Amino acid sequence: MKITIEGADEAFAEKLVILAAQQGVELAISTVKTGWTVDRAVQYLSDLPTNALRFASLVVDADGDKAAEELREEFNGELRGPTIALSRAVPRGVRRKWWPSDTEAPIAPRYDPEHPSWQKAIAYTMASENVPVFRAALARLGFGPTSVDHGRNEGDHQPQGRAVTL
Repeated sequence: MKITIEGADEAFAEKLVILAAQQGVELAISTVKTGWTVDRAVQYLSDLPTNALRFASLVVDADGDKAAEELREEFNGELRGPTIALSRAVPRGVRRKWWPSDTEAPIAPRYDPEHPSWQKAIAYTMASENVPVFRAALARLGFGPTSVDHGRNEGDHQPQGRAVTL
């Protein structure tokens, strides 16, 4: 018999092992951390087209909270391309087994709570604990703060504007 439980914390796993032992059942537990690591962030960023990589870099450069209007200016008023690419990257990584299925998207839109009906995002945010992780991932890929070529808006996957440290 094989039982899979995803998203359980370590305390729950320990209790499950104790319960299984009391019943004479042999049980093996493996835990997978679901948060973002630098390695996962590098994989995520490496798989993005240039415009989505630029978008992610701008959010990270803004310490995880970038006004949507500023992003619209950067992308000539059009955010659908990069935001669609970002939204598809996490499920693609799950299918490719790069990260667990309950991994949350690192960048999310924020809407005006005063106007709950359909609306444009007012900002794009990243959880504060993920900002240093993604900053380190961008550095590992050769991008320092604002070193992604923000003048490009093509869909290729090649890193642009590599930072050189002497």
